[in-house]
Amino acid sequence: MSKTPLADRIRPSSLDDVVGQKQLIGQGKLLRNIIENNEIPNMIFYGPSGVGKTTIANIIASKTGKTLHRLNATNASVADIKNIVSTLDSFLAMDGVLLYLDEIQHFNKKQQQSLLEFMENGKITLIASTTENPYFYVYNAVLSRSVVFEFLPVEPEDIKDALERAVVLLKENDYKLYNVSVEEAAINHMAHVSNGDVRKALNSLEVAFLAARPDSDGNIEITLDVAVQATQKKAMRYDKDGDSHYDILSAFQKSIRGSDPDAAIHYLARLVSAGDLQSICRRLLVISAEDIGLAYPQAITIVKSCVDSALQLGFPEARIPLAEAVLLLATAPKSNSAICAVDAAMREIENVDTGDIPAHLKDSHYAGSRDLGHGTDYKYPHSYPNHYTEQQYLPNNIKNSRYYEFGDNKTEQSAKIYWDKIKGNK
Repeated sequence: MSKTPLADRIRPSSLDDVVGQKQLIGQGKLLRNIIENNEIPNMIFYGPSGVGKTTIANIIASKTGKTLHRLNATNASVADIKNIVSTLDSFLAMDGVLLYLDEIQHFNKKQQQSLLEFMENGKITLIASTTENPYFYVYNAVLSRSVVFEFLPVEPEDIKDALERAVVLLKENDYKLYNVSVEEAAINHMAHVSNGDVRKALNSLEVAFLAARPDSDGNIEITLDVAVQATQKKAMRYDKDGDSHYDILSAFQKSIRGSDPDAAIHYLARLVSAGDLQSICRRLLVISAEDIGLAYPQAITIVKSCVDSALQLGFPEARIPLAEAVLLLATAPKSNSAICAVDAAMREIENVDTGDIPAHLKDSHYAGSRDLGHGTDYKYPHSYPNHYTEQQYLPNNIKNSRYYEFGDNKTEQSAKIYWDKIKGNK
């Protein structure tokens, strides 16, 4: 049985096999294009552990033909950098060096500065990774010479793909003498409690296999109970379609919408216990806009800060800013005027011929636009008292449509009073 960790044994060798990070390496995305064009700049990979930073750095190294050196800033020194530099003019580094520097935030300013000369002349191509915000922890001169890519926690569905590939590898190699079965519930559990960390999920799977005992017929079964023990996380009832999971998320949002902070915290605690950080963060941002909205428009900014903090901290500490966000939203005034307005507009677009944009609103910043009548009758509101003058903005076909209704909260009612006065409404 191999002593190499499972996460390393199934580490992808091509971009198509990497799970997650489609915003970076999907077809047509910036990082993928850079890699495929084989013009590699200095880069900083920023994001939590186990989301593919090292894997993608390895893929880049295999494509460049450069000599790859790896350093971890937690235990590396300037002497290690000097040793790498000493190889630059040798046969071994005739095409240059690719330096993968993990946890660059642990390098002090002097250590980071020692890289600059060789980054500038192109002899060293730096790929640095960090779990901390590089704009706070990376020396500005290094930062200004690098392209920063943010890696996101991997979604549970993508982690499941990695786990299923790992199961096939284990069956075909380490456990080929046994009849191995793995419950889908076990895979679901490990995928959901890993906090977007593929390595953590794979480590849990490996532990589950190591702990499994074949029966007298040579059968090995990885059940949900085995997965719970391997992850040391209590199982939520994730059925095939995720109904129980989404029931909890539904109750979570409805409790916040209903302004019940105790129920909201209860359902947050269930989601935290399941380790489902991604679903919590996404739902909180939705609630901020959908249910609190213009009644407290600053809420989404505060919640975004709490969500960013939670993603950077990871569990268990993430529960603290998440609780702060939940209680803020549960006790905030509520308004659904924003979602009602945009949904009403979308319904009309889908069902009505809305017509052309009024000519006076069309772009007039190009030669010949005036000949077409574009922008000629536009009234510039800032030239009028109170920065307002009446003019038609909607297309003729729907010029009388109304989508937005001021909510009955203090913020929107204050805005209504203001605009009633300015527009002369009664």
